[in-house]
Amino acid sequence: MSHSRFPILFVWPGQEALGRRLCSRLCWEEGAFELRRFPDGESYVRVLSRVSDREVFIHSSLDQPDAKLAPLLWIAETARDMGAAKVTLIAPYLAYLRQDKSFFDGEAVSSKYFAKVLSSSFDALVTVDPHLHRYVSLDEIYKIPSQVLSASQEIAHWVRREVEKPVFIGPDSESGQWVAQVASLSGAPYFVAEKIRKGDRLVEIRLPDFVGATEGVPVLVDDIISTGRTMIESVALLRQKGWAAPVCIGVHAVFAGDAYNELKGSGAGRVVTCNSLPHPSNEIDLSEVLARALEGKR
Repeated sequence: MSHSRFPILFVWPGQEALGRRLCSRLCWEEGAFELRRFPDGESYVRVLSRVSDREVFIHSSLDQPDAKLAPLLWIAETARDMGAAKVTLIAPYLAYLRQDKSFFDGEAVSSKYFAKVLSSSFDALVTVDPHLHRYVSLDEIYKIPSQVLSASQEIAHWVRREVEKPVFIGPDSESGQWVAQVASLSGAPYFVAEKIRKGDRLVEIRLPDFVGATEGVPVLVDDIISTGRTMIESVALLRQKGWAAPVCIGVHAVFAGDAYNELKGSGAGRVVTCNSLPHPSNEIDLSEVLARALEGKR
């Protein structure tokens, strides 16, 4: 049977663990390509696999996006030039959603511009739990079809298996609906704290007045752990109030600087993330939820 009937998946260097799990689950071919830098810093890309008349998927989580953007676009455009039937970006972690408004004159609304660039080179986008704040959906800024998946079921399954008597905690109002879903899937109670941001690395966390220590294990859940300050402040406050060492769960393990070690040293019982971004804290696998969605797209 001709290979043209089967999709081909190109996996970004360093992201082979999740990418190859996807290939295995879907029985797709893993594409071969060459990626390097010219001496002047420009990106060299060569697609080595045959892609003519095939659906092409490129798996690349977009942490450190500035370094990845140019070669990612070159791969997509090269696949088009070689006759690919469709080019889809699988970005379990989608960057550039932080700046969704111009707060001061002349500020770049980078989320909108980034979406415009990706929409020009890809036919579709698949991602997991994007950090939407002022946008209701990605359709507001992306001009291509986007499929947004959730890690809630996988997180809930992990918690049911690993944590006895969990009590879920959302660090701020933005996380309320999401944490409620994870808690419901886990059959556990939850509450939402209040976060007051005082700077990029300075936050204040306030728990509801009724919250006191219980026999349960607090499970802090957030979509992105970046500086870790929200988690660190939450852990300190919970320990002060007599709670057990919290379990800290993040979907996307960004961990800027030494944030991971700082969080581990803050009094957290465990620090766990999904494998949308490769990291030593990865314990929750997203390959099944991604594979189910990708099978449905064919």
